[in-house]
Amino acid sequence: MENQKKKFSFVNIIFFVIFGVLTGVVWAYLSPIPLIPGQVHFRTFAFIIPAIGYLFGPVSGFFAGYIGTIVWALLAGMFVPLHSPLTDGITVGLSAALPALIHLKNGKLELLDVIAESKSKFIIKSEILCVGFGILMIVTTSLSLSYFTGTDYWFAVSMIGIADVVPIALTPFVVLWLAPLLKNVRNIVPYV
Repeated sequence: MENQKKKFSFVNIIFFVIFGVLTGVVWAYLSPIPLIPGQVHFRTFAFIIPAIGYLFGPVSGFFAGYIGTIVWALLAGMFVPLHSPLTDGITVGLSAALPALIHLKNGKLELLDVIAESKSKFIIKSEILCVGFGILMIVTTSLSLSYFTGTDYWFAVSMIGIADVVPIALTPFVVLWLAPLLKNVRNIVPYV
């Protein structure tokens, strides 16, 4: 990746939508275990969006998380007006964007260089960032969910925590596996 200003283009928007819709479909149909029926399920593939953030850029991760949340909520019948598009969508998007944004210093560092420098350092830092921002997402999303649905706050925290933190902890390992495989694809898909 060259250190240059990235421009938003129609191609970027197409990839944001593709990543988001794919994320939502995967979450809706490959996450069959409801933890709070009608509101929370075990998000088996919660690691997808922070991995997209690392592999294709924080903005791509944000939109994959935001659009994925809306698509998932609609497909799974778990859409909660105001909660889903505002709190849930935005906080999920941020939990996907911020780890890569901070870890790769806003695009100044190349992912493959960071991994090559030290895989164990990459795993530890990525784990701390992904799980940390995942926990912040859980706290804010649970507050919103309890406000809009009447679900007990601490019950929501525990269920969303189980639903998201365990899979999010897989992010560094997925990124380590996919980064070398996608190095040529990243020349096609804009890193934003």
